[in-house]
Formats: sequence, C-alpha cells, structure tokens
Amino acid sequence: MIQATAVILVHNEKENILRTLAAVSSINSIVLVDTFSTDETIEIAKRARPDVQILQRRFDSHAQQWNFGLDHVTTEWVLALDADYELSPQLQAEIARLNPPEAVVGYSAEFVYRILGHSLRASGYPPRIVLFRVKKACHVDDGHTQTLWFYSAAQELRTPAQTRGIEKLGSKIYHDDRKPLSHWIRAQDRYARLEAKHLLAESGKRKAENENVEAALSIQDRLRLRIFFAAPVMFLYLLFARGLILDGWPVIFYVAQRTVAELLLSIRLLIERESLEVELRK
Repeated sequence: MIQATAVILVHNEKENILRTLAAVSSINSIVLVDTFSTDETIEIAKRARPDVQILQRRFDSHAQQWNFGLDHVTTEWVLALDADYELSPQLQAEIARLNPPEAVVGYSAEFVYRILGHSLRASGYPPRIVLFRVKKACHVDDGHTQTLWFYSAAQELRTPAQTRGIEKLGSKIYHDDRKPLSHWIRAQDRYARLEAKHLLAESGKRKAENENVEAALSIQDRLRLRIFFAAPVMFLYLLFARGLILDGWPVIFYVAQRTVAELLLSIRLLIERESLEVELRK
C-alpha cells in the first residue's frame, strides 16, 4: 500500500465525520484541519481515531485551508477529503492495491451522490483529484472553492489539464452530506457571494484583455452570467438529461437544492453587477 495521509477539512461535521473516518480505517495517518468547530466533531473524531492529528486554523479561503493541511503531511501521498466524502469499499481496496510509477502524480475519482444514504443514478458533481503526491501540488482559490494545480519540472504551477501523470481511479466516492438544511442554506449564500465576485472578475478580465469571453468560459459559467438562465437549465438537465426523474423522492431534495443554488447565484450576480447592496447602504 502507498504511504498516504488522509487530510480532512472539518467545521461542525458531527453528522458526517464518523462515516468519513470509518472509510479511511486502513490509512495510518489522519489529519483534521478544523475551523474551530463548536459542535462535537472533534470529540467524535478522537473517540473513533485516538491517533488523529487535530490542526485548527481560522478560515480565510478553501485553498489556504487545504495548503495549511498539506504543510503538515509527512508521507509522500495525501488523500484529500471533504468531511462529507465516504470512500466506497471498492475504492478503499483499489487504493490499497496501488503501486504507482514515478510518472504518476495524482489520481482522480468520480462520485456517487447520496441523499441520506440513498444513491442517485447521476448528479452534477464533477470528478475530483483526491489522491496525489503532496510535494507535487498545491491548491489555488477558484471562486467559492479551490482547484488543485501541479508543479512542473521547472517548479511552475500548471492546471490539471496541463499536467501529465494524472490517472483515473475506477471506483467511486460517496458524497453524502447529512447536516441540517439550515446549514446548507447559510453556506449557499456565502458560496454564491464568492462565486459571483469570481465570475464577474473573470469576465471583466477577459474583456480588458480583448479576449472572447464566450470562448474563455465554460458553458455553465456563460449561462450563469446571463442571469436566471442557469437555474431552469440545471433543473431540466438533472431531471431529464441525467435521468434523475426515475430516482424517486431523493431527486426532489437534490434537484431542488441545485436549482435553488443556481437561483441564489443569479441573485448575487445581479447584486454584484448592479452594486445593489452598495445602493441600499447609501
């Protein structure tokens, strides 16, 4: 088995952390990067894994939080997980069998999205690089989240698309967030604010450099910038293009969440673009 440390970002994750830790029981080293949780997250983690290393840091951005965790990894490889990720038994076995050549710098995994333990046949959640050589990469802020970039031989940072040696794991990770809906609503407004600022900045930067904004941004981001187009498109895409209409009650929960998230982003884009909150404060 490759020598790896599991780094898990946590903040008030009492509903999730036990399942996440149970699914990395074969990993010898566990690091929790905690944003000063006020619930029982840390106590639950210590009972489940007495050897877990707890690092606490005030949150400023996801990238900085991840990089702080990576700085404390002493193994060659790191398994980077959110607290609502759960390695499937098949993925645990696959990681245990890995014997990567030097040319491989990371592995990406696809997700099975779950609602309270019920698996959906598909989702809008993209694959993510979760296992990588810790000295070969760092995180870079990207809107409300982060992107993992890799160092070239000349120590220049490159995107995953520009990097060779990224392989795909055959098994899946379960994404199953069981925190209360009220927590999700608060988080979405925060994410929407950050994402709106990021999208408008990227669009403005492309225009200033006389680039074709339509060509530079993804289809999803182009829809988002048109404001209010993304929400109905996401609703129809998930139900019909992804076939979720066949998955029963969990679909109502998931599709409603994703549609509301896009609506919130549209509102935030409008507020930022028109400086509406600045006007309200005058």
